[in-house]
Amino acid sequence: MHAITFLQDLAVVMIVAALVTVVFHRLRQPVVLGYIIAGVIIGPHTPPFPLIHDEDTIKTLSELGVILLMFSLGLEFSLKKLQRVGGTAFIAAFLEILVMAWVGYEIGRLFGWNTMDSLFLGAMLSISSTTIIVKALAELGKSRDSFAQLIFGILIIEDILAIAMIALLSGIAMTGSLHVGDVVHTLGRLSIFLVASLVVGLLAVPRLLTYITRFRSNEMLLVTVLGLCFGFSLLAVKLGYSVALGAFIIGAVIAESREIHRVEHLIEPVRDMFSAIFFVAIGMLIEPRMLAEYWLPILVITVAVVVGKILSCSFGTFVGGNDLRSSLRVGMGLAQIGEFSFIIASLGLTLNVTSRFLYPIAVAVSALTTLLTPYLIRSADGMVTRFDRHAPESVVNALAVYTDWLGRLGRRPSNLATKLMRRWVLQMLLNTALMAAVFIAVAFVGQHPPEALKRWDPGGDWLKAVLWLVAVIASLPMFIATSRKLQALGLLVAETRVTEKAAGERTAAIRAIVAQVVPITGTAILGLVVIVLSSTLLPTIKVFLGMLVLAGLISWLLRRSFIRVYSKAQIALEETLAEHPPAEPEPVPAKPLPPLLREADLKTITLGALSPAAGRRIRDLQLRTRCGASIVGIERNLTSLVNPGSEEELRAGDHLLLLGSTEQIRSAEQFLNG
Repeated sequence: MHAITFLQDLAVVMIVAALVTVVFHRLRQPVVLGYIIAGVIIGPHTPPFPLIHDEDTIKTLSELGVILLMFSLGLEFSLKKLQRVGGTAFIAAFLEILVMAWVGYEIGRLFGWNTMDSLFLGAMLSISSTTIIVKALAELGKSRDSFAQLIFGILIIEDILAIAMIALLSGIAMTGSLHVGDVVHTLGRLSIFLVASLVVGLLAVPRLLTYITRFRSNEMLLVTVLGLCFGFSLLAVKLGYSVALGAFIIGAVIAESREIHRVEHLIEPVRDMFSAIFFVAIGMLIEPRMLAEYWLPILVITVAVVVGKILSCSFGTFVGGNDLRSSLRVGMGLAQIGEFSFIIASLGLTLNVTSRFLYPIAVAVSALTTLLTPYLIRSADGMVTRFDRHAPESVVNALAVYTDWLGRLGRRPSNLATKLMRRWVLQMLLNTALMAAVFIAVAFVGQHPPEALKRWDPGGDWLKAVLWLVAVIASLPMFIATSRKLQALGLLVAETRVTEKAAGERTAAIRAIVAQVVPITGTAILGLVVIVLSSTLLPTIKVFLGMLVLAGLISWLLRRSFIRVYSKAQIALEETLAEHPPAEPEPVPAKPLPPLLREADLKTITLGALSPAAGRRIRDLQLRTRCGASIVGIERNLTSLVNPGSEEELRAGDHLLLLGSTEQIRSAEQFLNG
């Protein structure tokens, strides 16, 4: 009986969603909004009666939508792209969270809400919706634009900070205060989790997918990728993080493999189905009676979200070194709240520290800002154009000079010694994080031992001792590599920082001292870190000393093997990050063109948001009659339409392939984009 109920609910969701989205597509409205309206129609709060019998099942399916949407975002946004926009993304995300958290708190106090309601409201307003933005950009055909990459980078930083924020809010709700130690502990564990996940994933996953593709089976590849996606999301949940973070990380890892194009193609239809259920589930949460009762706070908060996020994100992106057009595009693309806001609101209800009206307000504001998102993205270019036209010339020139100066500052070359120091320090920090991950993982096993370990445990401190020895042996490659890096760093610092002009006759002696002090000090600090990490695993002093001697003996005997293992892993990691995925297969060279076509030219143009051709059919444009050129191809949302019919409707963001002479194409380009 439950199976029939589930099938009925799923059928209702998909049928109503399909009907509503067809209507919205014909009206040239965002499909995401159509999904939310479909959720309102079939939701439990819409008279005369609800069409869904088991809401929990639909919510469970919507969680799959979140996982697949975040996984797809990871596939689109590789680690190399994050490295390029990382500085700007962090500045913009950090500034946005600070500003919006303060704005939300002040709005709550303005309406007379208690401190916890105001605090949670500020946290809800500080995080933009990754799923909604990804969907909106995909519909507009802008996912691969440069400003979209900036948006994705900011969203990644936001999601990471949101996870830390949720942990801190839980601590505040339970203790009533916030301690600096809790903040450092939370952020430290999160950083270790991210580093360990990415390093291990980059070493293992691309090679696994390369092996799977040898079987030339799309089914096998899809099942493997989905297994990795859901498995890593489960691991993230078990460690106290969100499924969204886990799905994104494994997606970013897979994006570095050579099979990325095939994976994107295979995962797209699965993602679209479950993301539709996710947005329908959001609509089902909207309660019209609650909206009518709290219409004023909803309106004020919506305006605050749109204005506050546009200003804070645009300013942060501009400060990070981007031009005004890109900055405003980023700000207008991030002006909404979404899934993390729901998670934060649910946390307040679960901990019984917030009022019940906060959750429906969050859903309503999310729906309204979702409705506005596509229009804001489309209007960004027009707003910048109007600003350039009406703003004082001195202001426009000053902004351009700042952007150019910051860009040149970022491109200033560094000397070889400085580059080596940065690289070695980064590698040592990475090694330390991996060692911490090893000890944390082993400590977790010690606290939650599997049945096999429980049966083997002879009692006393032997289990702790063995686990500590395992952690030490697993960490030895990183420890030895870090010690070698410290020795090299000491020599480099001594040669480059101790000059003959400053040291005079004692140059050689001072250099020798510096070359020894750096590795000794660094190794001592590293040993102290290992002792701190070992605190939960340390056995009695006698057993500990015995195990320490055994670890030293293993290190001496297998030192060369550990160095080889580390070197191979480092080379494999660098090769994975340096390797570029293959481009789409190139077409077979065509036969020579007839003399008549040799005079023709082909050119691809992008239809702008303000183009008079957007929303019109090809036949209504009479392009061939006006300009002599023809539209022979359209690329939209990563799909291609060859030789489109006269009834095909053009949309903003379409990539049009024009055929004609050079003059005809130039005339057509001016006509299509005004």
